[in-house]
Amino acid sequence: MGFLSYFKIFKNAWFFMSDLHLVIQKRLKQLDKKFTRDKINSCLVYYKDTLVYVYYRNKKLKEKVHKVNSVTKSVMSILIGIAIDKGYINGVSQSISDFFPNMEESKRRITIEHLLTMTPGLDWPEFSTWGGRPMPMINSKDWVKFISERKMIEEPGENMYYNSGASHLLSAILQKATGQKATEFAENYLFHPLGIKEYDWYSDSKGIVIGGFGLSLKAEDMLKIGKFMLQGGYWENKAILSKSWIETSTSPKIATNYKFGFYGYHWWVLENENKKQHTFYAMGYGGQYIIIAPEYELITVFTSDNYADAIHPLTYFKSEILQAVRGE
Repeated sequence: MGFLSYFKIFKNAWFFMSDLHLVIQKRLKQLDKKFTRDKINSCLVYYKDTLVYVYYRNKKLKEKVHKVNSVTKSVMSILIGIAIDKGYINGVSQSISDFFPNMEESKRRITIEHLLTMTPGLDWPEFSTWGGRPMPMINSKDWVKFISERKMIEEPGENMYYNSGASHLLSAILQKATGQKATEFAENYLFHPLGIKEYDWYSDSKGIVIGGFGLSLKAEDMLKIGKFMLQGGYWENKAILSKSWIETSTSPKIATNYKFGFYGYHWWVLENENKKQHTFYAMGYGGQYIIIAPEYELITVFTSDNYADAIHPLTYFKSEILQAVRGE
């Protein structure tokens, strides 16, 4: 077989598959039965400019906008980066009190960076006494007020506690800084440029777009987000986001559970031997993932209904997909 030995049509565009791509595709095809068993709804694997593997549990899921849960947080990080690039926000060292002037004195030391790294120092037991979901915030009449009034228990920057409230404050800051709701800002500067046309994104009772969850996307549009991140913030030769923001936001900042790796600016990071090209990923409850491995020019997207074991898709990425492209 020659180098350009096989081709297929995908979305009215021609993609050529090399012998290497075909070997990887054949190996990944063996995952179909496992994915069906493990409640994985979709998996797309994009390797070196080619979509080498496509799995949908049924045909209808290809067109479904799927709840991506906390993948929303990584999209919010992108939007904050765009807002900084465009001068709406001064930078990550800017105090959140610039946007919430009535905030008590002890909280004026909290910066945008502290929100992005989930280290604001607030009492926020989302993954302890709240059981993994911020229901007290959700059930409150004013989410921003609820978050802002949480007591300080330590200095900002000391420790990370998973905090969907921090993400929601970022959405409120984005709206105050730009005069646009996060959905409007995303439509203008991210979704429309990437050709993302179908999505849902919910707001709280005060009209603030939910910063930590609430977004629904098609799997193929999640892949677009992964591609533009892999391409250094470019899409069709147009700069969407600065490369410097991508490098900063996806570099390891905070050590977390060994299964998940490190945390950056609302992106999870798997540190590897190549210190300059970490694998980074967006992760949502139930097994929603956008995983980008720049070292291998590899993107993997998962949508799932695996609420009992949400880390399962990440395990598949490490043990099956990454090994396939490595030839192991």
